[in-house]
Amino acid sequence: MPTARLEHVNISVTDPERIARLLEAITGWERRWEGPALAGGHTIHLGGQDDYVAIYTHPSVQGDFAKGAPLNHVGIVVTDLDAAERIILDAGLETMNHGDYEPGRRFYFFDWDGIEWEIVSYE
Repeated sequence: MPTARLEHVNISVTDPERIARLLEAITGWERRWEGPALAGGHTIHLGGQDDYVAIYTHPSVQGDFAKGAPLNHVGIVVTDLDAAERIILDAGLETMNHGDYEPGRRFYFFDWDGIEWEIVSYE
């Protein structure tokens, strides 16, 4: 049977620079690539050597996405959950649904476009 790994997720946002800066601060990820994209759009690839988030925008992207339509949330593992939460709060966003149960601690937040993110630590 073949094996696989998730290489990237591509999300549409209204301001790719804003969410990229937030994710860089939370994760320490680097910009792997940035430039023109499909249909006159713009994309930032942000992540590590083997995987990344593609952050795409185009003038047609309106934001204010409904939860679960079609994405429920994006989960990111960090080494310092409290520091990540401070960065998110300092960006003017709210955190919610804090949980401390096996196998780790976590919380969630909605970004400026209504995309839900889960931040988790297994430390």
